[in-house]
Amino acid sequence: MTDAPAITDADARRGEAPLLEARRLVKQFGMLVANDRVDLVVRPGEIHALLGENGAGKSTLVKMLYGLLQPDGGSMLWQGAAVTVPEPRAARRLGIGMVFQHFSLFEAMTVAENVALGLDDAPNDTRRLVQRIRDVSAAYGLPLDPGRRVYELSVGERQRIEIVRCLLQKPRLLIMDEPTSVLTPQEVEALFATLRQLAAEGCAILYISHKLEEIRTLCDRATILRGGKVVASCDPKVETARSLAALMVGSEFRTAERRSEGAGRGRLRLEVSGLSMESETTHGVGITDVSFTVAGGEILGIAGVAGNGQGALLAALAGERPGDRADCLRINGTPAGRLGPTRRRALGLGVVPEERNGHGAVAELSLAENVLLTGRARLGLVAHGFLRRRGARAYAERVIAAFDVRCGGPDAAAGSLSGGNLQKFIIGREILQEPDVLVVAQPTWGIDAAAVATVQQALIDLAARGCAVVVISQDLDELLALSDRLAVMHAGRLSPPRSTASLTLDEIGLLMGGAQGHLAMAGAA
Repeated sequence: MTDAPAITDADARRGEAPLLEARRLVKQFGMLVANDRVDLVVRPGEIHALLGENGAGKSTLVKMLYGLLQPDGGSMLWQGAAVTVPEPRAARRLGIGMVFQHFSLFEAMTVAENVALGLDDAPNDTRRLVQRIRDVSAAYGLPLDPGRRVYELSVGERQRIEIVRCLLQKPRLLIMDEPTSVLTPQEVEALFATLRQLAAEGCAILYISHKLEEIRTLCDRATILRGGKVVASCDPKVETARSLAALMVGSEFRTAERRSEGAGRGRLRLEVSGLSMESETTHGVGITDVSFTVAGGEILGIAGVAGNGQGALLAALAGERPGDRADCLRINGTPAGRLGPTRRRALGLGVVPEERNGHGAVAELSLAENVLLTGRARLGLVAHGFLRRRGARAYAERVIAAFDVRCGGPDAAAGSLSGGNLQKFIIGREILQEPDVLVVAQPTWGIDAAAVATVQQALIDLAARGCAVVVISQDLDELLALSDRLAVMHAGRLSPPRSTASLTLDEIGLLMGGAQGHLAMAGAA
């Protein structure tokens, strides 16, 4: 006689009555149908993934569940009863909480003050609220000091504020949007422990992430959206990351192919020596005595939790804030520390900033006009004081074709593109200029699996052609896949770069948390 197969918690939950049902939900914006008769069932105690490419309809769906948008058709049931959710306050009364990808916190205020602002029933007695925060923090392994001001906290601690604020309202369903995008590996593990504890207590979690291995590790079930429609439902634990990506994109999924180990290094393209710069904001982080070199054919990864000086580093490298010494930065051997962005670009520098809209592109301008923003120095788009608009338009068409940018052509406004397509355009705009040095921040943040593969492969191919590439990212999987050497930013200081192959995730996580000392020096390249 053989033993009967064990019944897992996920199996048991499949027999439970749904906590939330969305039935044939429709949401339309003009001619665009963002959600097309979407069905979703979430049961108590399950961790349910919501997957899909950029523009698949995930954000629209959860905004309707949370009352930020109203459906144009269909219905919602909460514990079997039909409900309408006209606003987030009504969602919270039902028992639905949401932790957004971008935090809504006031940096100059304390943890307790920020929590109070987000509560519908904040107690008048501050001491009572402080005690409630302490109790919830202790119960769910989310340590917080209610008296500390937000600007003093790490990104992981700031996320705990958002979660604790939700938990104080005792949600039955917790929606989380890209919750691990700015966390160290250790913080991710701690967050997962909290989510599993909540699920064990019966709270349902609707989890949105582009990190497919996370989905496989954490989630009991997944619903996949494509083009605004539900195309599949599966158990992610029995799928592979590749098969999940194929369900999302609707075809066989191809990942980026890394060039062979030990690819030859060319001449030094970028040399940074003792670079320091104060933060432009009161509570921001500058950089102190940063030094590194990058050769042609090499990709240097720079990891770090958000807010540790990456913004100041990018501004210093791009020339947006020139340094006080010419020799603090050299491009192809030429001192460039005091030069502005255009003159650095003429020496061979390309830059992709973290923020797509407003920094990487002007939303109101056409794609062809956005080419002019960075292509003047190397593409010959200015002659005798006149802009060569026809040349800019032709170049935009090249980028659109080479990077499969889904848009209305070179005359389409940058703001009309989805996030993933705009990112591909900005990356392509820089890469097709064949820079000698490319500095790129968060190259694949928030874009879908297919766009990730396109962008990563383009960076690999550019390095193979002799460019020195610097990738500043909070995505460790990305950095481990792309980089030859890796350094970590913490509190404005950069650890000595080390061979990526010699580092473990635990070591990187410790460096991200501030353990620079002997750990960083061991094996420094």
